[in-house]
Amino acid sequence: MHTRLGHDRELLAIRDGSDGQAVVVACPPHPQAGGDRTDSRLRAVCEALPDSVDCLRFDYGPWDGGAGEQTDVRTALSWGQREYDRVGLFGFSFGAAVVLAAMADPTPATEPAAVSVLAPATGSVGARVLTGLDSLTCPVQVVYGERDDTADWSPVVDRARQRDHTVEAFPGDHFFVGQRTRVGDCVAEFLAGRLVDTA
Repeated sequence: MHTRLGHDRELLAIRDGSDGQAVVVACPPHPQAGGDRTDSRLRAVCEALPDSVDCLRFDYGPWDGGAGEQTDVRTALSWGQREYDRVGLFGFSFGAAVVLAAMADPTPATEPAAVSVLAPATGSVGARVLTGLDSLTCPVQVVYGERDDTADWSPVVDRARQRDHTVEAFPGDHFFVGQRTRVGDCVAEFLAGRLVDTA
């Protein structure tokens, strides 16, 4: 199902599923490097989610150096919180960075129920990534490739370990070639386990 989000920065999105108990908002990698809602890592996570969890994959609005993209994350999160009781946030690479940066000033009303970031790259959003990670009180998962020489993931991984968040390492590169299904399963299991009431 295609949908449009936002006003000032209209976002194009695809929602996989429509009657789940919860939703995962999936944030793509760098738009100037071809990142969009069809990214294979985003699709791997969405495909691995159980039927009880829908997935919203969106494209950022016009390039804004990271600031507008953080607004886009908050817009998609707000949409999810209007439509569902529980929302998880997921981002890959640049998407991971803007997910964390967008949470640098969370409030109880806007914080998601869970966050997972894959191959977090600080890039243009810089210190706000760690500030956002420090601000989150919900369960957080950081997944990285041990041979990733594209993203500067070590500061996020180190901080996540200091804060006793879940950290998962894969013996792969930034793009997780040949491991996307396993990575998708890992992220989906973490998020679904914190979004779905199994009682």
